[in-house]
Amino acid sequence: MASQRKVGAILGYATVITKNLVNLMYVPLLLHFLGQGDYGVFQMTNSVVFALTLLSAGFYGSYVRFYMQEKAHGTPEGIRRLNGMFLLVYVAVIALCLLGGIALTMNVDALFSNGLTPSELVLARELMVIMTISVSVQLFSNPFNSYIVAREQFIYQQTRQLLTTLATPILAVFLLWLGMGAVGVALATLTISTILLLMNIVYAVRKLSMRFQFTGLQWSLFKAVAIFSFWIFLNQIFDLVNNNVPNFLLGAMASSTVVATFSIAVQIRNIFFAMSTTMSSVFVPMINKIVAEHDDNTVLTKLMTRVGRYQMILFWFLYGGFIVIGQYFVQIWAGKANMDAYWLSVIMVLPVMISLTQNTGIEIQRAKNRHKARSIVYVFTALLDIVLSVVLIPVCGYWATAIGYMASIALGTGLFMNWYYQKRIGLDMIYFWRKMTPTMLMSFAIIAVCLLGTYLLPVNSIIMFLAWGVIYSLAYISCAAKVSLTAEERIRVFGFVKRKVSK
Repeated sequence: MASQRKVGAILGYATVITKNLVNLMYVPLLLHFLGQGDYGVFQMTNSVVFALTLLSAGFYGSYVRFYMQEKAHGTPEGIRRLNGMFLLVYVAVIALCLLGGIALTMNVDALFSNGLTPSELVLARELMVIMTISVSVQLFSNPFNSYIVAREQFIYQQTRQLLTTLATPILAVFLLWLGMGAVGVALATLTISTILLLMNIVYAVRKLSMRFQFTGLQWSLFKAVAIFSFWIFLNQIFDLVNNNVPNFLLGAMASSTVVATFSIAVQIRNIFFAMSTTMSSVFVPMINKIVAEHDDNTVLTKLMTRVGRYQMILFWFLYGGFIVIGQYFVQIWAGKANMDAYWLSVIMVLPVMISLTQNTGIEIQRAKNRHKARSIVYVFTALLDIVLSVVLIPVCGYWATAIGYMASIALGTGLFMNWYYQKRIGLDMIYFWRKMTPTMLMSFAIIAVCLLGTYLLPVNSIIMFLAWGVIYSLAYISCAAKVSLTAEERIRVFGFVKRKVSK
């Protein structure tokens, strides 16, 4: 399983890197084929329909915990009943999803008539139908994907994600070339999601012998899962508000072009989320196993700190690089019309440093069934985000949604969660931040020096963009090796590099 985690993490980062490289070409192509207006409609509609995933009510995040509990203290029959119960739950969820999609489609005019033109309203209606079906397919894949994760089959999971990352945009561009517009992009996602569902079913049932039992289902188990999942559901509301509601509000209160600029900033922000969660996701079964067997907070603190330190190194490498050369990157990637996406990204990404270096703590909470308080607080910070956005959008447009996002993250993920980890969960957060500080101070220094350099030699051409990218990367990697890594880690890393070079 250790090799599954290592290879799975490597493949996960390969997927993230591939996805970002693909987006370098994909987003400009979408803007070219769709135009600023239709691109904004597509992103806004996608954000609204994505809200239907809330109907899963957190069940996806709860499966691994209950699987590990059954594996440690239960029987094979208990796992089969668990599988059967989750499959039935998702059948009901999909039915609700389809009904919700129908309701949204019938009310497109009422939702967006103030922000969209008549032709854009027609497009939004067509997209909602396709995207609703696509979300339903993705939801049905969840029980099988959860079982694959619980069995720690990360190599298959990440290989599948890598293929999906490549296949979706290739098919979408082909359909765009045929003249199908935003509808073609939505159809590409639906097609790949369907193929992914079939792959998951075959792998889980045939390769991993996933079995279902629909008789003898225990109400007590369902009740425990439902209560556990409810608090994950509240947390998903927070994520939905922060990641999708801004697009909806901007579309309803501003215009589709404003949504397009903000969506580009959100895509840049999501790169940081992907790079962080890729590393922590492979430890989810391990964390649940530790809690199920002996629940040692010292072991959990050291695991969270070790993973968090690697995430901190990676976060500041990417964030610092974006600060130094990101403005020119946005200009050549998304066009001068979307230059504000650079500053939106800079101010929205900084506070998520905390959550992106502590996301193993989320799994520790869930494994301990102590995630209730986090979910409640996050609902209130999500409401704060909405209120600030609604009040400020008429005055400052997409800057309002950025301000609301920063406030919700700083108060919820930053102040409250670190207090909660220390005082209620039993993790040593002073130890955690003491290990993070050297990397942060080093990063500040390198960014400051490079910014001074770009003031004297501006990033105004591809040559200067590449030159400063190389200079920054070499400076950061060399300093991180000395400051952020332990002596043992340096020996291991340099030994690995030396072996690869000698081959």
